[in-house]
Amino acid sequence: MTLKIREIYSPNFDSKPRKSNQIRFLIFHYTGMKSEKSAIQRLSKIQSEVGTNYFIKRNGEIILMVPDLYIAWHAGISQWGKYKFLNKNSIGIEISNPGHQFGYVNFSKKQIKSLIKLTKILTKKYKIKKDHILGHSDVAPDRKMDPGEKFPWNILYRNKIGIWHNFSNKKLNSLRYKTVSVKEISLFMKSLRKLGYPAKSNIFKNKLKFKKLLIKAFQRRFRPEMISGKIDQECLLIINKLTSIKV
Repeated sequence: MTLKIREIYSPNFDSKPRKSNQIRFLIFHYTGMKSEKSAIQRLSKIQSEVGTNYFIKRNGEIILMVPDLYIAWHAGISQWGKYKFLNKNSIGIEISNPGHQFGYVNFSKKQIKSLIKLTKILTKKYKIKKDHILGHSDVAPDRKMDPGEKFPWNILYRNKIGIWHNFSNKKLNSLRYKTVSVKEISLFMKSLRKLGYPAKSNIFKNKLKFKKLLIKAFQRRFRPEMISGKIDQECLLIINKLTSIKV
């Protein structure tokens, strides 16, 4: 599979290259800016101190901004499992979208088509595991919401990318709002850590606040229809399925 990729280089990366076997994750972002042009300009300016490896425009065009073997500054303070500060172990992909702050919209079909093609190439090249394909909010739940609840993880899953629970809507809806016990809440939080979500915040000392943000990050990814920050039987069913998946 070959892709037509344009180059607009960003200066926001570490000058020392990494080895290919250090690349273990793909992290998807939305740009969260009013316009596509301003997003590209920001990622191209050294003053912003924010970069990405790839940028996908609304029309599906892919732009290479930092070559794979260089560490782009895209994830910031982040964690997944034992890995911290994930820039050094990941490739960042920015997808043009104004985000929650500027009128969050659906990602275009052309964007998702390009993303699927690019992701398949990168996962094969660097042997990236399915459960290491993540959103920014997965690795930084205390400060990020992207790529957000409109990001079609289920479509990517149908194209053999990432993980998903694959339950029917009827099954899920039958368990939504149903209460869980204190023991089940504890098991849910342990399962979040088993998946890879961080156990504590780098920003908030208030554990309850972080707990709610953590649950919202999970829901935004795996139950986007309702992001309440509260655990119910639907959430419990989903996470039990996800933690049983062998990748």
